[in-house]
Amino acid sequence: MLMLEIKNLKVQAVDNKQILLNEFNLEIKDDQIVAIMGKNGAGKSTICKTLLGDASYKIIEGQIIFNNEDITQETTDKKALKGIYLLSQNPLSIKGVSLSEMLRMAISTKTNKAVDILAFHKKIKDICKKLEIPQSFIHRDVNYNMSGGERKKSELLQVWMLEPSLVILDEIDSGLDVDSFKIVMNSLLEYKKEYKASILIITHNTKVFDYLKPDVINILDNQKIVASADDSLAKLVDDQGFEAFKIGKKDLDE
Repeated sequence: MLMLEIKNLKVQAVDNKQILLNEFNLEIKDDQIVAIMGKNGAGKSTICKTLLGDASYKIIEGQIIFNNEDITQETTDKKALKGIYLLSQNPLSIKGVSLSEMLRMAISTKTNKAVDILAFHKKIKDICKKLEIPQSFIHRDVNYNMSGGERKKSELLQVWMLEPSLVILDEIDSGLDVDSFKIVMNSLLEYKKEYKASILIITHNTKVFDYLKPDVINILDNQKIVASADDSLAKLVDDQGFEAFKIGKKDLDE
């Protein structure tokens, strides 16, 4: 089934009215990995922020359909409750709020029930083991004074606890050393398998595909998708760079 469908999206920056996306279309099926690639400044992060309802971006035209429901104008919190999670390139720090407090509140809001503390801590313990972090990690302030790798693991811990059906990865390799990169990638693969989740990868680096094998790779240029194909497209990007996609739409399946 189709989980996410973006139809002819046109997005404008609120502050300067610059058009950032135009005629942007994308489809993601259930249990599918889809990637969007493009050079720096192509608008990849705009897609993430628009999907999650960032107030700095205004949708002028088009629709965002998630699980057969129009969420184009929904607020960020409502989109999150429906099962969309963004693993951000630069997640916000929240001083004075522990990761444990934030997760308990988020789970209670999602389920509309009091959190079972014993079950909560058992699951936390299991996930910390997967991510190779101490259980005391959950008592730290959310992303505050954390290294790049710790922030990514903090975000991934939240994914496991909140169980979203669509996980968006914005430059997931940013700030990760070799060991942390492997841990994060393997954990994402395990999460996808266990929860049959879909993953949207936003990146300019094909090394992520060594672990997360996309079913479809899309190239973003001139505010829209200009090429779509299977993971063989990654080799073309490595060989020729993004300049190979400057002219119009390419049909690489021919």
